[in-house]
Amino acid sequence: MAHDVMTRASAAASAQAKAGAGARPPRRRRGAGHWTAWAFLAPVVVYLVAFYAYPLYRNLDLSLRHYTVRSFVQGDAPFSGLDNYRTVFADPTFGPALLHTLVFTFVSIAFQFAIGLALAVFFAQNFRLSATLRALFLVPWLLPLIVSASTWTWMLNSDSGIVNAALELIHVDPVNWLTSPDWALTSVIIANVWIGIPFNLVVLYSGLQAIPADVYEAAAIDGATGWQRFWRITFPLLRPVSAITLLLGLVYTLKVFDIIWIMTKGGPADASTTFATWSYRLSFGNLLPEFGPGAAVGNLLIIMALFFGLLYIRFQRRQA
Repeated sequence: MAHDVMTRASAAASAQAKAGAGARPPRRRRGAGHWTAWAFLAPVVVYLVAFYAYPLYRNLDLSLRHYTVRSFVQGDAPFSGLDNYRTVFADPTFGPALLHTLVFTFVSIAFQFAIGLALAVFFAQNFRLSATLRALFLVPWLLPLIVSASTWTWMLNSDSGIVNAALELIHVDPVNWLTSPDWALTSVIIANVWIGIPFNLVVLYSGLQAIPADVYEAAAIDGATGWQRFWRITFPLLRPVSAITLLLGLVYTLKVFDIIWIMTKGGPADASTTFATWSYRLSFGNLLPEFGPGAAVGNLLIIMALFFGLLYIRFQRRQA
């Protein structure tokens, strides 16, 4: 009896030892999987540090030091604190540039979103040429920005532009689109709206495809009109997609530089100057570049984009 008990105890101990020995390899496998995950993550971390974190740090450092061309090369610029920001705030260009940035951004987004949504609803009807026309509307989005801006510069030319030629056909006086302080900002807004419509169209059209058709059929049976179906079904169900579309459009439009610079260079008389063009002109547009104030203006743009991003996050939390 005692022998049987000892035998069973020995067998149980042996089984536990084997189980313990067999449990160790999974730990090693989990450790190997952990390092594998880090290996896949490393390129992303390196990319973010090299192309996002370090440039942001350098831009902040530029805005807090008094850089000249010599000190920029040698790296011995003295620390100046917030002097560059004070210089920017005291500059007479600050007020108009801030106003132009806000007007350019919000007017562009409003028209891009409204026209993009209208086109998305229109193409959601799936008529015969829907796919072909949708593809044609993507052309402005696919063109390089320098090509689009140059095309609009030619079209809006005061003397030989096709827009003024069309106005003459209906007996309207020509407009100095790019050389008049009253029209320069409007001209770059028109070009930017044209370029941004396809993005809004694609994203909003994709959102419309996710709305169940049964909802529209039930609304039609209840006698809802087309406007009621849009306002009470389409628009509310499209709200999450609309929010991210507006946020991306806002962040992109805040930093638009190439369109404005190619068409007007921020002129005439700073009539179309925004923070993006002003930052570039301060840093690279003069014989004696002002790297510190230019970086300070760039940081103000980053703060504005961050502010609207936080507003979006708060909005999403409220919706949840």
